Amino acid sequence: MSSPPRARKRNAEATKARLLSAAKREFSKHGLAGARVDEIARSAKANKRMLYHYFGSKESLFTRVLEEAYLDIRRAEQKLNLKDLEPLEALASLVRFTWNYYLKNPEFINLVNSENLHKARHISSLSSLSIAMRGLIDIVEDILQRGQQTGVIRHGIDATQLNITIAAIGFYYLTNRYTGSFLFERDLMDKSALEQRLLFNIETILRLVRN
Repeated sequence: MSSPPRARKRNAEATKARLLSAAKREFSKHGLAGARVDEIARSAKANKRMLYHYFGSKESLFTRVLEEAYLDIRRAEQKLNLKDLEPLEALASLVRFTWNYYLKNPEFINLVNSENLHKARHISSLSSLSIAMRGLIDIVEDILQRGQQTGVIRHGIDATQLNITIAAIGFYYLTNRYTGSFLFERDLMDKSALEQRLLFNIETILRLVRN
């Protein structure tokens, strides 16, 4: 006797979720070229036939993993409810969130680096990411406008440039943690070093925008 449609749907969704999770780990470690479909299927307790059935190809799976990775951070940002915070507090909260997200999700950084090697070929057709990014820009623009109205934030700040800077001051530190630890002769991943860096990041952004 075959399983009822609802059970089959649940099983299919569970299998796809396991494949995406396994693919995220594999692509994060080895990039698109180095990742092995056999390893993804084995780790997901599925088979290659199901992988190709659900995602079509290795590149399509990579694209889906990237899409989910970018949308995940955008969804998490939405939960910060930055519109409910005072402007400077909201920016500090965004800087803190971005830093902690990078620390807790190293796969995200690896996937972004990998896609940059491909010159954004896989995400360039994903309208979902463009929409999500515009949402973040709008949120930051709102923070800036509210701060300008109350006089705590100076005029003339581009929201896109500010977003890039918030991402960069955390991203660069972590992507260069090994070479940086050697060159600067300090453990950049030591707990106290990470705490100091977060405070520095927040202070940098607030000094940049304050009136």
